[in-house]
Amino acid sequence: MRRLNRKETLKVVKELDAFPKIPEDYVKTTSTGGTVSIVTFIVIAGLVISEFMYYLDSRMKYGYDVDTDFNTKLQINIDITVAMKCDYIGADVLDSAGDSAMFKFSGKLKEEPTSFEMTPQQRSWHKTLQTVRKALSEEHAIQDLLFQTGFSSKPTNQPQRVDSGKKLDACRLHGSLTTNKVAGNFHVTIGKSIPHPRGHAHLALMIDPNNYNFSHRIDHFSYGTPVPGIVNPLDGDLKVTNESLQIYQYFIQIVPTKVKTRAAKAHTHQYAVTERERVINHGAGSHGVTGIFFKYELSSLVISVEEVYDPFWKLLVRLCGIVGGVFATSGIINSLMGLIMDVVCCRFNKFKSLKTEEESLPGHHLETDQPPSSPGILASSSSSSTPN
Repeated sequence: MRRLNRKETLKVVKELDAFPKIPEDYVKTTSTGGTVSIVTFIVIAGLVISEFMYYLDSRMKYGYDVDTDFNTKLQINIDITVAMKCDYIGADVLDSAGDSAMFKFSGKLKEEPTSFEMTPQQRSWHKTLQTVRKALSEEHAIQDLLFQTGFSSKPTNQPQRVDSGKKLDACRLHGSLTTNKVAGNFHVTIGKSIPHPRGHAHLALMIDPNNYNFSHRIDHFSYGTPVPGIVNPLDGDLKVTNESLQIYQYFIQIVPTKVKTRAAKAHTHQYAVTERERVINHGAGSHGVTGIFFKYELSSLVISVEEVYDPFWKLLVRLCGIVGGVFATSGIINSLMGLIMDVVCCRFNKFKSLKTEEESLPGHHLETDQPPSSPGILASSSSSSTPN
């Protein structure tokens, strides 16, 4: 009884077989089908390899949300070289709350006498930064590549200057300052900064205005933790002037950013900047204070940047689609090519058989080779042959 039930079950399962097997005696192989099969396997192999490469590669996912973090501080990273001696200039940050970073918060800028002229290695590095910045402004997709490769524009990656005996006619200001997470103003101007009951002031009475020169080079300027993959808009910027009374203004919009990639995982800030420069001439109505001013504001949005990978099940679905689709398409192509070959071969064989039949007819050569007779001769011959 059990054996009978098993046989019936197997019979039912065989009837449900969606892949019937064809005996080899009924299978016909052709050169056309073999060619299509070879091309099919090559195409499948190429598509499968490209699909695996795409699966191993990552993609950047961007998101936007409202910034609700109001208690953290804002870190400003600075590396600027000004074409004046360190004794003549001073730097400070004053935020909208009236606090000065130099005296109320942590961090301090280091002053380092140096030469304003760059070495060949430093010039090459600045040229690379400017090239990357220009490419980013034209094609945003390059930013994804920078995040994935971990490209860094931090000043530690810049070649250090080797003392070559040149005149130290400039001052390098570098370091980090921490201030409130509110709008503020970082500036470099004449005279050292001193505390003041209403804010702060700069002592500039003993410096001759003819010695002012605010030509400057920005090696690095960023907010928050430096993260690989972010090239700041002011990195590699160079301004040169022949005027002594010159003011440079940078209006900056800061956007908090959360980065999560293979190279880094941190909360940092990106920014956009608008530049303006002019010569101070009180007689012409152009007033102001000589120096370099970075006026910044914070955005209410936060951007999240995450490096993601496709799940493995998506790879399997794509591979099944590729293999099945290519096989189905190759089957259609093979059928079409077989049909075309059958039509062409049938017509050729039919034409060949007709020609063979015409050549095999009796008397065919005699009728074609014998010259035609005139009707009179044909009639006389027929009359002479009749019996009396």
